[in-house]
This record gives sequence, C-alpha cells and structure tokens, in this order.
Amino acid sequence: MEQIALALFTCLILAVISKSLSLPPIPFYILAGIFLGNSGLKIIGADEVFHFLSQLGLIFLLFYIGLELKPERIRSRGSAFLIAGFIDLNINLLLGFFAALAIGFSYYEAFVVASAFYISSSAMVIASLIENKKLILPESETAVWLMIFEDIVLVFLIFIISTEMQHPFVLILKVIAVVCLLFAIVKILKRALLKLLQRDDELPVILTFSAVLFAVFISKYLDIPEVLTVIALGSALSTTNPKAFERISRPFKDVFLVLFFFFFGISIEFSGNLSLMQALVISFVAIISKLFSGFLVGRAVHGSYSSGIEIGTNIIARGEFSIAIAAIYGSGIVSATVTAMVILTSIVGSFMAKYSSKIKAGLARHFKS
Repeated sequence: MEQIALALFTCLILAVISKSLSLPPIPFYILAGIFLGNSGLKIIGADEVFHFLSQLGLIFLLFYIGLELKPERIRSRGSAFLIAGFIDLNINLLLGFFAALAIGFSYYEAFVVASAFYISSSAMVIASLIENKKLILPESETAVWLMIFEDIVLVFLIFIISTEMQHPFVLILKVIAVVCLLFAIVKILKRALLKLLQRDDELPVILTFSAVLFAVFISKYLDIPEVLTVIALGSALSTTNPKAFERISRPFKDVFLVLFFFFFGISIEFSGNLSLMQALVISFVAIISKLFSGFLVGRAVHGSYSSGIEIGTNIIARGEFSIAIAAIYGSGIVSATVTAMVILTSIVGSFMAKYSSKIKAGLARHFKS
C-alpha cells in the first residue's frame, strides 16, 4: 500500500509540473515508473495489488473507448470520415510494419509495433486541441473524427493479434456470440438502465463498476480477449445514456490509468537487446508518418495542404492505446521500443501542436493551398 501511495503522490507532482509546462503527463508517469522500478532505483516493485489496480485502469480505458463507438455517429459522418480514416490507416500501419521489419522484428512483433505505431493518443490530441483553443477550427473536427476511426480500427487490430493465440474460427464465433449477447441484454434492459442512471445514490456507480468486471469475468470464462469484451460492453451501453456512463466511469479511468502507466514503466527492463538506434528510428518514422498522413487528409478533406499541416501536427502523439497494445501483446523488446516511441512522439507532438501556426507559416509558402 505504501508503494501505491508513493506512486500516486509522485504522479500528482508530475501532473502539476506537466500541466504547467503544457506537456502531456503520460510520458512523465512512464519515466517515473522506469526511474523508480526495475530499470532504475528499484524502490517500487510490481506486486499483485499494484498490478490489479493498474489493470483496472486499462479495463476502464477500453470501456471508455467502447462508449465512444456509437453506431449513429459513425453513420452520420459519411464518406469524408472513411476517406480520412483510410488514408491515416494505410500510411501509418504500413510504414510502421515495414519499419519494424527493417530493424529486425519478426512478422508478429512487427504487426504489434505497427498497431501501436498507428494509434494516436485520443486523450493527448483532444486535450491539446482544448488547451491550444483550436476546437473551433474545421481541421480539429477532422482530427477528432480520425481518433474515432482509429478507435474502431483498434478493435479489429486487437482481434487480428488475438488470433495468434487460439484457433481464429473458434475465437470469431465466441466473440460474435458475446457481442450479440451484450447488445441483446442492453436492449432488453434499456428502460430499466435509463431509470437507474437517473438516481443520485451509489447504485449507478455500482452498476457501472460491476458491469465492467462482469465483462472481464465473461472473457476469462470463455477464454476470449477481455479487450474485445469490455469494448463491446461499452459500445452496447452507448445505446442507452453514454454521457452518464462516461461521467461515472471517468474517475475510475483517470486514477487507475495513472497507475497503469506508472506500473508499465516499473515493469519495463531496458536490457541489452534494446537498440537506442532502433527506438529512435521507429520514433522518427512515427513522427514523419503522422505528418505525412495528416498532410494528405487535409488535402483530401479540406482541399488545403495548410489544413493538412494543422491536422498532422495535432495527431503525432502516441500514448495510452499504444502502451495498452504493447502491454497486452508485446514482448519485452516490443514494450521497450513502444515505450520510447510514446515518450518521444508525445513530447514532440505536444510542441508541434502548440506551435502549428508557426510551422504552417514556415512551410505553407512551399505548397499551393
């Protein structure tokens, strides 16, 4: 318990410092875990309680993703949503995969790295847009929709990675059955759920927490990835009152997710297998890749390369989803590489997003808008 208290207090100080510097706090949490954990001073160890609480952070993050996957929102965006999303997907996933292969990863490891490489940090992107007062820009709406598209693709990427672990046909049947069951239960109980969410006592909180843990139980019982089940639960509940569930689950997500990033840093061991050059190459390609895809999205959706620069500079940062993929499916060397990428891209991305107007002023003259 003392170690958890120390971790939270350390993260509190780092959060205050990062906010004052207009930097994302996630890399600081990871660095603190590395410094105090296995690769550093070894002051804090990864015990079972710490592991359980950090896993709650990951689970509630996935639940939050599911709540954002509202079918009607996806349908309303139309072709522009698909065009922007597929440009972002094809460029970043392919570049990430071939870059990982080029520096020596196996095909499976390269796909895990590419998945982490592709997914931008929704939390960092949206927080940056708010902090830099850019939400009124049309490019910001496109950036936000790109995050939603990436959340959808994330589900399929996790599914593909998971097929390495068991027979894909059996896994598909189990997942389809669970998803249909969750949506059916929510539909049947929709009126009761809406009524319960209107209460001002502890019942809505207990409902939310127990529902998420029940989804994890189903995953363990049926031997399917809990990632898919928890996201499916969130998506099913998004058809009721998603704002209420977001409000209830957010404290769990925010507190436990801090411990997740810190715990991830603790568990990282930078052994001799990690090449600094490999990490730098992946990070550099990751930055260039998002800039290039954002550049093309701006041209395709807004008809302007200047808009593309604005979009690209705001979607560079990788974060919570990349770390989650590496933590669940990556080997030690994959986790270490993704950690380095997250730290570098989040710091570089935060500065480029903040000074995007100056970057556009410097580069726009080379392109015809």
